[in-house]
Amino acid sequence: MVPLHVVVDGVDHLEGVDLTAHELVAALLSGVTVTTAQPGPDAFALAYRAAVTEGATSIVSVHLSGGLSGTVGAARRAAEEVEVPVHVVDSGTVGLGLGLGVVAAALAAGRGADAQDVARVAAERTAASSVHFAVGTLEHLRRGGRLGAVAAAVGTALGVRPLLTVRGGRLELVEKVRTSARARERLVELALAAVATRPSYDLAVHHLGAPELAAGLVERLRALCPPGLHEVHVAEVSAVIGAHVGPGLLAVVVADA
Repeated sequence: MVPLHVVVDGVDHLEGVDLTAHELVAALLSGVTVTTAQPGPDAFALAYRAAVTEGATSIVSVHLSGGLSGTVGAARRAAEEVEVPVHVVDSGTVGLGLGLGVVAAALAAGRGADAQDVARVAAERTAASSVHFAVGTLEHLRRGGRLGAVAAAVGTALGVRPLLTVRGGRLELVEKVRTSARARERLVELALAAVATRPSYDLAVHHLGAPELAAGLVERLRALCPPGLHEVHVAEVSAVIGAHVGPGLLAVVVADA
């Protein structure tokens, strides 16, 4: 793992190392400035060389969407400096859309697949995944410069709950609803549409500071999903994603099992 940076009120933290979700939520609610930064090529080169020292003869390096972060570019620059082949995969997505693709790739590696096939599995699984999420406000995304056309589409309508997706590696507005309850119901409906043609699938529910709402969403999905459901994962989003979406986020990821 090569952690991204989360800067809270001027203090640099490493995602998953020295910043908890509780601390992030508290910082966001207090109104202090929270920004993020990608790791540099040196951080990736260090990780790659450590893998080589441990005996790796090739490396598969999978990252969040290049349309949302420069992380994958830093990984590609570092890959040029390493003496073994490094297959850098732009997942085109985030969260467990990325994570479940990594799990599938790791399982393929465990079965003896070569690095090229492992990279292909990662790319195919992440490309086939879907992620839909509801946010309480677009303010954090606006501050982080991740909105693009979404900002113009949503405008400043009072009380609107935007539903977003990652498509083509970038954020897109799916629709706008008027209440949080309706946003949660639409997440369920969108997930059901995404699983309808999959013979076997995994689900993941993300949240930030909303475990009770996430549990309710899981219960609803389990009750309504058709046969083929393999596993349901529940996870708070990473600090980097949380910094851009804000407290109250709910998301549903669908991936092939």
